[in-house]
Amino acid sequence: MDNLAHTLAGAALAEAGLKEKTGLGLATLMIAANLPDVDIIVLAFGENLAYRRGVTHGPLGLVVLPLVLTALMVWFDRWQDRRGKRPASRLPVRPGWLLLLAYIGILTHPFLDWLNVYGIRCLAPFSDEWFYGDTLFIIDVWLWSVLAIGTFLSQRRRRAGKDAPRIPARAALGAVVLYIGAMGAGTAVAENRTRAAVIAAGYGTPKTVIASPPPVNPFRRDMIYRASGNIGEGVARFTPGLDLRLGEAPFADNMDDPAVARAMAVSKPLRDFLFWARTPYARIEETPMGTNVTVSDARYDDSPNGGTFTVKVALPPE
Repeated sequence: MDNLAHTLAGAALAEAGLKEKTGLGLATLMIAANLPDVDIIVLAFGENLAYRRGVTHGPLGLVVLPLVLTALMVWFDRWQDRRGKRPASRLPVRPGWLLLLAYIGILTHPFLDWLNVYGIRCLAPFSDEWFYGDTLFIIDVWLWSVLAIGTFLSQRRRRAGKDAPRIPARAALGAVVLYIGAMGAGTAVAENRTRAAVIAAGYGTPKTVIASPPPVNPFRRDMIYRASGNIGEGVARFTPGLDLRLGEAPFADNMDDPAVARAMAVSKPLRDFLFWARTPYARIEETPMGTNVTVSDARYDDSPNGGTFTVKVALPPE
């Protein structure tokens, strides 16, 4: 998920009562909820897909990063105290509670990342397998809205000295859990129905079926499937029953074309892309200058004409 969603998750947990356990509790939860994305530093070294959502999102990162964060927060509190700038209203900093909050916050990150179709390697570095929840769009305005409103109302009640300031944040967290559960159930139904429809249409048995939630509309899934070396699409709508319609006949993914293997041998960006890709397909174009290989992923581009998530390799004549 995007970093605003991660930050709001940490803030809502804090306002639900966890920030009352120790000084710097709010900051610790919000930072910890974003901490695995420290792997964005690989972009400075020209890397991306081969390293993102890997080690820092896996067991080692989830164990080590909270320890580092806790040490930094304790140091920050003492540094402010030595300079006479520690806020008088701050609760005493309790390292044990800070560490627990850091672990709670950081665990929300892989869970939220797992919910979309992009994927997460939550067992890295012990396994490079990608896991997908196919439940929420990577930027979910409903998740934002519920968490933001709950956090704001709890903060306002607390500032006004009203009773039970934790209730709005707790209600927001409960609503988000129910929302995620309902979206996940819808995805499961759509994927199962699509698998059966593809088989009934004579397109083969799908190896992959993806129900991709679009932005804003929780009652629709853009369906993608891969069967017998072909990529196909469809649309599922909950109206309130499930209205499923497959698109045109699937097109060949061309991933077994020898030109793709040649392109992989000479292009690290393509190897990295295919390490991440879930439903890749290739377009092969022969020219007088050689062969152009264009590889895309149907999760983010459902036509064979190329798009944003695309790697192009120009091969000389054999």
